[in-house]
Amino acid sequence: VIANWNSKFLKEGIEGLQEKAKGRPSMSKKTKTTSIKKEKEMSREEQLERENELLRLEVAYLKKLKAFRENPDTFLEKHKQ
Repeated sequence: VIANWNSKFLKEGIEGLQEKAKGRPSMSKKTKTTSIKKEKEMSREEQLERENELLRLEVAYLKKLKAFRENPDTFLEKHKQ
């Protein structure tokens, strides 16, 4: 152990003896920015388009949920990853 420390010190100096971080670095704490404007800044047309998009997503989700409940085996086989 001491021989390793000595060789590291001779090669890299004092920086070689300092512990280095191991493993995967933690994720940054940045908040995600969205390209969607705040609702206050959106025009009436943009608000309606956004609501329409959300409703379409909800309908698609409900259709898939219904298909799964009716026949789970077929649904899972069709949507295998």
